[in-house]
Amino acid sequence: MRWLTSDNGISLLKITGIFLLWYLIYKLWLLPDGQVDHWLTTNIVSVSAGILQMLDYEVYATGKIIGVGESGGIYLVNGSSGIIAVGLLIGVVIGFPKTWMSGISLITVGIGVIYVADIAHTIIFAITQPQGADMMVVTGNYMAYISVIFLTIVWIYFGKKNRASVVM
Repeated sequence: MRWLTSDNGISLLKITGIFLLWYLIYKLWLLPDGQVDHWLTTNIVSVSAGILQMLDYEVYATGKIIGVGESGGIYLVNGSSGIIAVGLLIGVVIGFPKTWMSGISLITVGIGVIYVADIAHTIIFAITQPQGADMMVVTGNYMAYISVIFLTIVWIYFGKKNRASVVM
């Protein structure tokens, strides 16, 4: 129990609490409503299609569906956009506080990194797994969380003045 009262324990509790709050907000309000997910997934499809066209692929994109050539395409479902990972990133920024400006900077950069990871993931799946929408949700979430883990390491390690005190 002594560990829970340490700086690292308190930070972990903050991160967990903020993430759970964000997760509940997402699952109970944003996901059922679907507007944020719909906007984001259709945007990811549109940008991914544009990049694939620039790479000389024959692409079609309609709403949340993107395909290459004559494949059946993939469908981006709600929940595959990395929105939940953003809540984890916000938890990290609040859990390991630095200055507000650096926190806002990390959240802004982090949202961009998660977005780019989602686009890269969509492009890779459209090329390699034209019928793999079910697996796409799983791997998309992994890519978003790997991005957050990387950003967390950067935030904790490079943001500390006394690096010897960082416990990973």
